[in-house]
Amino acid sequence: MKTLAITGATGFVGGALLNRAVAAGHHVRALTRRPQPNRAGVTWVEGALDRPDSLVALANGTDAIVHVAGVVNALDRAGFAVGNIDGTRAMLAAAERTGVRRFVHVSSLSAREPQLSNYGWSKAEAELLVERSDLNWTIVRPSGVYGPGDMDMRDIFRLAARGLALMPPPGDVGLVHVDDLARLLLILSDGDGDRVIYEVDDGQVWSHRAFHEAIGLAVGRRIRTLHLPPVLLRMGARIDRRLRGDGARLTQDRVSYLIHPDWSASPARRPPAALWTPAIPLAEGLAATARWYRANGLL
Repeated sequence: MKTLAITGATGFVGGALLNRAVAAGHHVRALTRRPQPNRAGVTWVEGALDRPDSLVALANGTDAIVHVAGVVNALDRAGFAVGNIDGTRAMLAAAERTGVRRFVHVSSLSAREPQLSNYGWSKAEAELLVERSDLNWTIVRPSGVYGPGDMDMRDIFRLAARGLALMPPPGDVGLVHVDDLARLLLILSDGDGDRVIYEVDDGQVWSHRAFHEAIGLAVGRRIRTLHLPPVLLRMGARIDRRLRGDGARLTQDRVSYLIHPDWSASPARRPPAALWTPAIPLAEGLAATARWYRANGLL
């Protein structure tokens, strides 16, 4: 058994990884901004990515670091830089200071196209920091992550429950269930010096229409699908910003990469089957997600 340091452990992906690590008998040191309930197998380390001393405390005495934390929405490029670039730089420094050699970095497929969005740019810049380090690193670029507990796709499910899907222009997407992703991250925490970038999905490529129709099946509705041109998506982002402020899910920056025609994993960059294969089919995962939304009054 080993001791893992996890950033982002109070979030969607990091929380799934924490659960899987503890279930496997590992000890977890988890970064948190706020007090958390006591939990067997977990040491909560109060701190943040902009507090270097807390990152040293997090990493100290661990066998590997899995850096999940990051910023998905920000008001401007500077906000993404602070959360994704500066935060990664600080975590790398903590690893080097404490002598932790194994570093698993969770990035995004958007890093492939950094010119499209501030988010993608910030993830690409963070990747460069990891690649230039002397650590034994692996970078993971997930496709669309979904599953029970996810809030990013809640609006899509809620709209599908009303019989409608508003989609970007035609294109392809990849998806991966959060538990499959967490299983891969735990496997990689045991790796040593592979220094490779993996792109991760469930092995399938889905058109936007097929994906939304699958959500319709998960919520028990036949849906009407409608592709929106970029101008209408940007108008929707302005409306979402006006209605939900900093809590808006559809932002101008997100529109910039949503309209890209291919967000599926590159076959050449998928993890080798001997290392990891996805276990949760899309239909099964979407159905479980819909049940979770209903059980929590979110659908």
